[in-house]
Amino acid sequence: MSDKNFYITTPIYYVNDVPHIGHAYTTIACDVMSRYKRLKGYDVFFLTGTDEHGQKIQQSAEKQGITPQALVDKIHLNFKDLWRVLNISNNDFIRTTEERHIKTVQAVFKKLMDQGDIYKGTYQGYYCVPCETYVPESSMGENKTCPDCGRPLTIMTEESYFFKCSKYVDKLIKYYEENLSGVMPKIRYNEIMSFLKSGVRDQSVSRTSLKWGIPVPGDEKHVIYVWFDALINYISALGWPDDGQGKFKKFWPDAYHMVGKDIIRFHCVTWPLMLLALGIDLPKSIIAHGWWTFNGEKMSKSKGNVIDPFKMAEEYGLDAFRYFLLREVPFGNDGDFSELALVGRINSDLANDLGNLLNRTLQMIESYRGGVVPSGAVNSELKDFAAKTLEAVDLNLNKFAFDEALKSIWAFISRANKFIDETEPWKLAKDAAQADKLDCVLLSLYEALRFIALLIAPFMPDTADKMLAQLGVESLGGYDAFEFGKGADNKINKAEVLFPRIDIKEWQKNYEAKREELRKRMESLNLENKDIKDVEVKDAPAENVIEHEAEIGIDDFKTVEMRVAKIIKAEEIKKSKKLYKLEVDLGYETRTVCSGIKAFFTTEELDGKRVILVCNLKPAKLCGIESNGMILAASVKKDGVSEQLTLVVPEADIPLGSRVS
Repeated sequence: MSDKNFYITTPIYYVNDVPHIGHAYTTIACDVMSRYKRLKGYDVFFLTGTDEHGQKIQQSAEKQGITPQALVDKIHLNFKDLWRVLNISNNDFIRTTEERHIKTVQAVFKKLMDQGDIYKGTYQGYYCVPCETYVPESSMGENKTCPDCGRPLTIMTEESYFFKCSKYVDKLIKYYEENLSGVMPKIRYNEIMSFLKSGVRDQSVSRTSLKWGIPVPGDEKHVIYVWFDALINYISALGWPDDGQGKFKKFWPDAYHMVGKDIIRFHCVTWPLMLLALGIDLPKSIIAHGWWTFNGEKMSKSKGNVIDPFKMAEEYGLDAFRYFLLREVPFGNDGDFSELALVGRINSDLANDLGNLLNRTLQMIESYRGGVVPSGAVNSELKDFAAKTLEAVDLNLNKFAFDEALKSIWAFISRANKFIDETEPWKLAKDAAQADKLDCVLLSLYEALRFIALLIAPFMPDTADKMLAQLGVESLGGYDAFEFGKGADNKINKAEVLFPRIDIKEWQKNYEAKREELRKRMESLNLENKDIKDVEVKDAPAENVIEHEAEIGIDDFKTVEMRVAKIIKAEEIKKSKKLYKLEVDLGYETRTVCSGIKAFFTTEELDGKRVILVCNLKPAKLCGIESNGMILAASVKKDGVSEQLTLVVPEADIPLGSRVS
């Protein structure tokens, strides 16, 4: 078995649901891993698809007066359309109503029956119709409700086939104890081990109460339980058991299943137990990610706050949407979706950091070298930084730590921006004696951009392609084939700005209009709004009264961009009694800030001091000097005059430019 094979899957998505941000998140994450592995030279098989059997489909079809097959033939296209919009590079799309899948499911069922691991009995229990699952009493919600969807449970008794889960539990526990990455992240591993050690009962794997499913071989009054059926897609897509094309032999067990944390028991308990019974090796890992909320609230159709990935990609750009989802939260944690945070990422990370680096570099190559990349030596420090960045990206992506990989890439982008400020190529261009040094700077920056295009290609493939077109590069190559310094003599093709900045004020107007429309819709649905009551403060002594500003929401707070900075030079402004002129280093750029702290600190006390800088404050001219930012400080006042002032400083020695949130 080759070490260069990689098989990754999304769960198959239930077609009786509209594609939402959760579906997009899982599938984009799998797409990033697929593209990354291809760039590393792997032979990749990326599978997604739809789950098309079960009671909800049968009921929906009956209401519409059509057959279940006609219904799923129509609505599975919603997912195919979304994957096209999101630029998903899957190799296959499996449907559980396809003959290839049905054949495999029945082969699995028959094999387990023949060897005595599936037997017939009678089942009685509390059943959730929407979730199509029996719920043990220990897991029920209040008033015998489903712990997942909250709906009332129904007592059902029916003849059923059972799978002997209990027979293989000890073997699975031993496997996980020896393979700590079998379930990721660690919190999910611990959850699964606890569940397994508490005891697992044999599971019902057939139904007689519905007809829309795969018939049990030899007993067609039973249909195979939808979850048992659905899990088998991971091997039916590879052709098991016939494997005529050799895909199963090639890609299994080099398999990674990506799922939401709500379905890990099916994937980390039921599915591995099935594989153990079949004598099939277990997948390399099952990776569970968290859920998304919207502005701190659980997403709900009734609240009107479900995020439509089609609209997000259309309104903000596909690559910006892809970047935001994987950058905003550590993979595995729950995340909160905020459009304002998305706009902030676009303006800061994509427009300011990446876009400006590309535009500045290409403009200098155009102006100073006629649009042709000069030859010569490259800056060794920048080259070494690139090598370390690639190591960090490899390390983090192999742990599915997408946000950490992106942080590493953006640290390199920041370093390249700072390299421009350090070398000042506009000054070198004025001195013919500095031509070689200028060539080194321009070539090094060009190579940094070519390297960045390679690094971001799995995350933002369209952006990478646009960058390469502007850099005059025909093909991307691979991660392991990249050589820093091979771009000399290329002809650049400077084009449009990658990520235009979004006007926050204009965006806020449009966003408030959308919120007002949503509020009116909620009122029309007679949704209950929470009362906001004034809080009365009585008998407060006058000297203790604190004047508070008007309340703001979390989205308002997120508009303030605060970062860690270091004062590298402090000097007096002679015509001012209050102001110092400060040069502050943000790691990726240096700024001039005028600060009214002269009465409290000497210049010597300020030199080298780490501070918190508000970066997106509108520039202002003070004593003829343009000030770009504000240093945070706290003061004690008496009679409106500051008597004591202290600077807000980071407690730990964290990197300059780190965002404060």
